[in-house]
Amino acid sequence: MAEIKTKGEMLFNRGAILAVVVALIIMLTPIYWIAATSFKARNLATTIPPTVVFEPTLAPFAKLFTKRSQLREPVAPEVYEAAPWWEKLIYDGGEQVVRNKKTNEPTSSGFGNRYMNSLIVSIISTFLAVSMGTLTAYGFSRFRVPGEQDWLFFILSTRMLPPVVVAIPMFLMYRAVGLHDTHIGLIILYTAFNLSFAVWIMKGFIDEIPREYEEAALVDGYTRMEAFFKIVLPEALTGIAATAVFCFITAWNEYAFALMMTSKNAQTAPPYIPSQVGSGLSDWTVIASGAFLFLVPVAIFTFLLRNHLLRGMSFGAIRK
Repeated sequence: MAEIKTKGEMLFNRGAILAVVVALIIMLTPIYWIAATSFKARNLATTIPPTVVFEPTLAPFAKLFTKRSQLREPVAPEVYEAAPWWEKLIYDGGEQVVRNKKTNEPTSSGFGNRYMNSLIVSIISTFLAVSMGTLTAYGFSRFRVPGEQDWLFFILSTRMLPPVVVAIPMFLMYRAVGLHDTHIGLIILYTAFNLSFAVWIMKGFIDEIPREYEEAALVDGYTRMEAFFKIVLPEALTGIAATAVFCFITAWNEYAFALMMTSKNAQTAPPYIPSQVGSGLSDWTVIASGAFLFLVPVAIFTFLLRNHLLRGMSFGAIRK
């Protein structure tokens, strides 16, 4: 019986490992394909069968940050030789950089500004949502609030409608008060959108922190706020990290509000990347390079908080 049980456990473990490998392949294949396409020449992006082995090029990234036009006649040798390396890559692809007529400087495509807008809006809105969500969750967790369950349901109800449903009323309101196409407008919107999520997630974490810790601190002479910042907050760091990751991803990837509430000044990267088309047909390598760069901050942020995220998602799962 012991031998049969051991063989059964081995088969189960192998099956589990195989399932994990298959799941990883399925989930990582689109990411690999985006990354691979962002380093391909334009003529290799849509080949049938797909091109797997190729010589990488940085031309898509050079095109992503500049405005281009179709090259109608060959480039003069002296102009080609005097051009920087990234502009030579664009020339090699049959396009030329659009230059400012007064300064003769390359014209930016605007992706860098949109990328910076995404960073500013996502970081600030995540900080505000997590900060206010933690304080609100602490109040619900530690004090008796009249109609607590009704208030918590009301907070959660703000996430029951998809963003696109309220996009038009919000657009009219923002245009009336002058918040359309502003950073502060998007920050307020994303903060409000993530706040309910932060409150509910953080309340679960704070509920798991024993009240006795704070009571002992209060007996020792701490104020309520000192006990919160010195006792509760360090214990809730794993939950804060997990909440921050999800709030950041939500704000970073948001598309509907960014598309309708902005036009140029505060526009973020998600509505801008699909608009990157080449001369004539869509240049999928440029779109892929923008998507690849768009994945990097979220990947780095999640990687840095991976230990806290793992602990945070399992916090309170096992009770004594």
